[in-house]
Amino acid sequence: MKPILEDLDFKGPEIDDPGLMQSLPVELRDLLQTYNGFVQFGGGLHVRGACHKLYDEVDETDIPFAQDCSGDQFIIRGGEVHQLAAEVGEVDSSEMGLLEFLEFAWKDPEENLCMHPLAQFHRGGGSIKPGQLLLAYPPFCTGQSGANASFRAVSAAEVITFHAQLAKKLVELEDGEELSFSAG
Repeated sequence: MKPILEDLDFKGPEIDDPGLMQSLPVELRDLLQTYNGFVQFGGGLHVRGACHKLYDEVDETDIPFAQDCSGDQFIIRGGEVHQLAAEVGEVDSSEMGLLEFLEFAWKDPEENLCMHPLAQFHRGGGSIKPGQLLLAYPPFCTGQSGANASFRAVSAAEVITFHAQLAKKLVELEDGEELSFSAG
């Protein structure tokens, strides 16, 4: 098996808040002491230390630690990695611990991290920089994304905020009510 921390595209800076590290699970703390955040698989996985609390579905005890190329969040809850589908705000367990999840991602990152949009973006000549994610139009949750979807590399903060607002609007829809999108 290959080590899971090879071929990193970006390594984070030195730890500047040692107090925060004490509240993290041992596996995540050990990982962040090696690399205080990193980007891997050409932007397919962004491991970080903190994120905004924008979703009611994220509990106070959850530990957001990473996101994929299109902004779905990965959190540790009760020792297991869970994925927050950012566009709709739903949280599902991977039934894996942190190291098992990272090994799973390493085995087939394109499939296991749903990196197909990133691959499509790269084939079209695009690239993303550290701190950027892909913003899909139309959003994936509409069922209209696919080969004809467009993707833009934008700041991670912009993608996270857009997805949180979209998830909130979807929850507020009345039965039969529709949400429309316009290219912007």
